[in-house]
Amino acid sequence: MSSFARNAVVLGLLSAVGPFAVDMYLPALPSIAGDLNASTAAAQLSLTVYFLAFGVFQILYGPASDMIGRKPPLYIGLVLFALGAIGGALAPSIGWLIAARVLQGIGAAAVTVIPRAIIRDLHTGTEATRLMGMVMLVFSVSPLLAPLFGSALIAFLGWRAVFVAMSASALLGLVLVALLLPETRPIAHRSKGGVGQVMGNFAVLLRDRQFVGLVLIGGLGMASFFSYLAGSSFIYIGHFNLTPTQYALAFALNAAGFIGASQLAAPLGARFGMRRAVIGAVALYAGIALVLLALTLSGVDELAVLMALLFLIFGCLGVALPQTMVLSLEQHGRIAGAASALSATLQMLIGAALIAVISLFENGTALPMVAGIAVAACAALGITLATLRPRAPLPQPAE
Repeated sequence: MSSFARNAVVLGLLSAVGPFAVDMYLPALPSIAGDLNASTAAAQLSLTVYFLAFGVFQILYGPASDMIGRKPPLYIGLVLFALGAIGGALAPSIGWLIAARVLQGIGAAAVTVIPRAIIRDLHTGTEATRLMGMVMLVFSVSPLLAPLFGSALIAFLGWRAVFVAMSASALLGLVLVALLLPETRPIAHRSKGGVGQVMGNFAVLLRDRQFVGLVLIGGLGMASFFSYLAGSSFIYIGHFNLTPTQYALAFALNAAGFIGASQLAAPLGARFGMRRAVIGAVALYAGIALVLLALTLSGVDELAVLMALLFLIFGCLGVALPQTMVLSLEQHGRIAGAASALSATLQMLIGAALIAVISLFENGTALPMVAGIAVAACAALGITLATLRPRAPLPQPAE
């Protein structure tokens, strides 16, 4: 196996640990609510706090990886994730479970932000997009298989077995980091300025109009997917009466749109330019989201229509998001960890905020979720046009 393919596999599997804790967990939400005598809102809160912790703590791991290397923070994150999974398996109440999910989110933050920085350490431009696409292909095992695996565990062993499986995934991650992942941040390239330098780096990033715009585009796109994550199990199982296994299959089909399209990101970026490819993909994403909202408001309540349009929406995001990630880091190789951390934190906070807002309007139908996706899509389109319209050529990427 070439080093490029090996890195794609390892980084993809590490990146899958965080989504795995969501995707396998989704079919369990109704069972958890019933078993722990919790409301739907409380069960969804266990997902929201995971995203909040997941987002906020990336702001720490990224700069830490710039200062001490990429691998040590990965070890710390994976251990915390495993401890949170064990706590979830033993949870006697919804409050305990929520606390365990916070710990899991703190740990999962490391295995999301640091792989992005490693990709920037290794490549820029189209090659970085190609590696990012391959990483997404590998971690596609999570949205495709995790809900099916989770529903099978729930059916035979109960929802607590889901957390046992999560702890096993963390142990696998530790083995991969120890044996197969090279250290891509040599000592000579590590930051030495401490907290003051970190804050200065963040200030530089926040003054970069293109960086902020790309982060917001990616964050709004991720927010659409998060709103689907939070509401889909209740809509598909509660409203459309699917079984947990049928829900897992439906979830996998929608995820396949994102995964398949992500493999087109690098070729489209190479052919049309990354800016134009992102503009086109986000425009389609917004247009399809508005069509879905109009149909839902007009009374169309068909599972096939919902799934088909969500498939197209996530396909557009599959083209756009890898390229926004690469473009946002392109000019900031010297502080790739900080840039990755700040972008990921802001994006997760946007996603968590949208989940919280949508939960306030939860009514058992798809309308709150669809409206949330449409609002995020229109905002993303406006920011895309303001940020990526043709202008003077960019300077060469910083090393």
